[in-house]
Amino acid sequence: MTTKRVRSAPGDPRGGAPTIRRPSPLALLAACAAVAVAFAPVPAAAQQDDSIETEIVREGSVYMLVGRGGNVGLSIGEDGAFLVDDKFAPLTDEIRAAVAAFTDDEVEFVVNTHWHGDHVGGNENFGEAGSLIVAHENVRKRMNPRAFRDLVGRSEQAPDAALPVVTFTDAVTFHWNGDDIRAFHVEHAHTDGDAIIHFPENDVLHMGDTFFNGTYPFIDVESGGSIDGMVTAARRALDLAGPNTRIIPGHGPLSDADGLRAYHRMLRSVRRRVQALIDEGRSLEEVVDSAPTASFDAEWGGSDFMPPDRFACLVYRGMVEEERMTPCPGAEGP
Repeated sequence: MTTKRVRSAPGDPRGGAPTIRRPSPLALLAACAAVAVAFAPVPAAAQQDDSIETEIVREGSVYMLVGRGGNVGLSIGEDGAFLVDDKFAPLTDEIRAAVAAFTDDEVEFVVNTHWHGDHVGGNENFGEAGSLIVAHENVRKRMNPRAFRDLVGRSEQAPDAALPVVTFTDAVTFHWNGDDIRAFHVEHAHTDGDAIIHFPENDVLHMGDTFFNGTYPFIDVESGGSIDGMVTAARRALDLAGPNTRIIPGHGPLSDADGLRAYHRMLRSVRRRVQALIDEGRSLEEVVDSAPTASFDAEWGGSDFMPPDRFACLVYRGMVEEERMTPCPGAEGP
């Protein structure tokens, strides 16, 4: 088993203002590569790094587990271990080892931020071990399409043990580990089933894939995602964030309100530019060729997984209903 290194986020707000690391190009490529393989077959001979690194978000209470797949949130305390997302199935033992470094308690709850495999891949393992899996109702639908014949768009059948057993429509609160942990739904953002998890007593937010820190986000328009919802999700999180708030993104390094504010500004600007082109009657190809993201590409466009032209295409598709299923440049799906 790989040895874990626990890293503290610099400058805990309880002892001063946080210093948040900017993602390096290599870190961004690694994070986006993890998303890209979420639904791709992996050759048996392929060697993958399944190690988990734990970063302190709040000493003694909230941590971020980083590695292949989406970022995992961990709450520990007198009530037991509480996870936000659980990466890919092969990483379950590594996640358990990371949890065991802080507590002997079993994982009591797993809350899914959305349905993609790099965030819910460990559900079956944790569910079979007795963890209660909780998510927005559309997550269960996307993971269980055989039970929802009217489901439109992309989905993937999951084993029964992987399905959320508690679902919510708007929000749910867990009075757990001395906090009132609230998971609330944000509509048609990254998907149609996203949840942001707020730890108010710890001043922490886990945003799932409504926030890609340092790269253009993947918007799963085939699963009901849209740029409008992404902008709204960032705005709702900013309304809860203060100068000392720690923000766990779905991918990329730990962030803060300033980092999320820059991301929100980029999303709003790109949406405005694309809308102006749509109002002029421009086609999808013409919008992409006009490079509406150009002024942001140096900061946000360094990912091979989500290059500027593909992001512009996804933004357009989410704004023009009849183009929702039109292929974008590059591979479809995360």
